[in-house]
Parts: sequence; structure tokens; C-alpha cells
Amino acid sequence: MLFTDVIARLEVRLHRELPGPDAQARLAPIPRRKWPAGFNPARIRDAAGLLLVFPVDDHAHVVLTVRGDTLGRHGGQVSLPGGVVEPGETLEQAALREAHEEIGLSLEPVRVLGALTPLDIPVSGFRLHPIVAASETRPKLAPAHGEVARILEVAVDELLDPARLRHTAREREGVALTIPGFHVAGEEIWGATAMVLAEFLALLEWIDESSS
Repeated sequence: MLFTDVIARLEVRLHRELPGPDAQARLAPIPRRKWPAGFNPARIRDAAGLLLVFPVDDHAHVVLTVRGDTLGRHGGQVSLPGGVVEPGETLEQAALREAHEEIGLSLEPVRVLGALTPLDIPVSGFRLHPIVAASETRPKLAPAHGEVARILEVAVDELLDPARLRHTAREREGVALTIPGFHVAGEEIWGATAMVLAEFLALLEWIDESSS
């Protein structure tokens, strides 16, 4: 998809009712992890992630990161640049700050377009707030040592390609799982990141053919 077309759609759709949890659920692991019984919602920590859209040869791309292997439970996984919202920060400020720290994103040419639906991540105790932004030019990026193993610049066309969406069987704590995810750039994008992308793509009228 052309960058200009994607931005034009997002500028309209982000200010209407969002596709929300129904869209996210299309790429949720089955069965989906829930908050443990008796969990106190007051313990949820807010995090913000930046979903940056930018052009490469006029076609829309997004930035994702492969987390460093030393970063605990989510090490080695593909994620949005992002992290914990600090006291006094807005969600937008946190997402932009984290992107600057993790991938060296220069913030001057970045324009925030809106926010997607917050997503709870019970395994780590976070509520992720995805912030969608645009850069009119391809940014110069550099991974933060120890935090980011690799930066991915993924074409929106690849995410829309049905051949890139696969379902993988796994086992977690003795429970059989089906993990839907995008397979691009030699990486598997699954879990919370895939769920955020599912809602993002729904704004662009993506059709998950595997669910039909």
C-alpha cells in the first residue's frame, strides 16, 4: 500500500470507533492467557508502544524491534518500541521517548495520528497502549545496545499478504496452544505485537482469510 493512502485512511479511522478487542482477538494465542484469579487490577502497570508508519519507495512500512535475549520473559521476541509510562508523562510522550531511547528515533519529523485499543498482557502485568505515528521520510535508526537485538522495517504489504500469516502449535505449562503470527524478515511476530497489528490492519480493511 502506498504511504499516502495508508496515512489518509488512518487519519480518518483512528478518529472513529476502533475495531477493538474483536480485531485483536483474531491473532491472540488459543487459549488466551487471562489475569489470575483474585488479581488486583490496581497492580496493572501502563506501558506505551509506538507504531511508526513511514515510506520506503513510497510504500508504507512500520518499525518493529527484536528484543535482546537478556531482557527476561520477552527476550528475543518482536515488539513495538516502547516501555513503562513514567510519572507525569502522557501515553504519547512515553511512546515517543521509548522509541528515541530504543531505536534512536529523531522525534522532530514524527507526527502522532492517534491511539489503538489498550491491550492487557497478563504474563508481564502490563496494559499496553499502542500509539500510531507517522514520519514523512524514512527514519535513520540505531538499536540500543543490550535492549534491541535488531530493528525490523516491515512493509505493510507483507503484513497484508495471507502467505505471511501462519498458525504454530506449541505447549506452555502442559497446555497445548495454537499461536497465530506473521512470519516476516526471518522472524515470527506473535502475541501482543501481532494482536496490536491485527487491529492496525483492520483499520486498513485487512481480511484474515484463515478465520473465514
